[in-house]
Amino acid sequence: MSDKQKDKLLDALLPVVPFEGWSESTLTEVCASCGMTPQEVAILFPRGMTDIVRYFNQRLDNQMMFKLEELGMDELKVRERITLAVRTKLELMEPHREAVRKGLSFFAMPLKASEGMHNLYDTVDAMWLAAGDTSTDYNFYSKRLLLSGVYSSTMLFWLEDSSDEYEKTWAFLDRRIAEVLKIGGALGKSIGRASGIADRLRSLSPFSKEWRNHC
Repeated sequence: MSDKQKDKLLDALLPVVPFEGWSESTLTEVCASCGMTPQEVAILFPRGMTDIVRYFNQRLDNQMMFKLEELGMDELKVRERITLAVRTKLELMEPHREAVRKGLSFFAMPLKASEGMHNLYDTVDAMWLAAGDTSTDYNFYSKRLLLSGVYSSTMLFWLEDSSDEYEKTWAFLDRRIAEVLKIGGALGKSIGRASGIADRLRSLSPFSKEWRNHC
């Protein structure tokens, strides 16, 4: 039941946000029109707009994963899966393009920046999971780090794109994916070497069994 209430409030906010922004005053105005009291909203979203904007992104991520599952990606290469995931997320955001733009401004505020990073991580993690990623080593982090750059830069390009059916955005996305593939292997090898060195240093720590045996 709470998810239905959350969706009801979010759906009421989305037409207003492009003009008023993701602000507490906007929330107060809209919750009154929904027949919800501030106390009820506080139960659903304890941190107010911060939780609402995150819920907006999480709902889009869930829709993205559902759509990707429907489309099926078993026959696609990893590059094609990730490209499709980014494109699908942007297409789902398209009806709310200005609300997304206002969301970036919201998370650009110093006290909200960490929440913006959580949002970004949630999305790229969902994309990799949808693409079938099962890595648990350093690749888990390097993949998400690289995709964060691809997704965020493509989204910023998309927000300013006025080409037909966003064809320039999709060309930009292809270029960014190609660039990441070039550096991804080198980055993974570097991280792997660094991890190996770190493991070796830990084994030589005065607290390690190897160190005690050596002594």
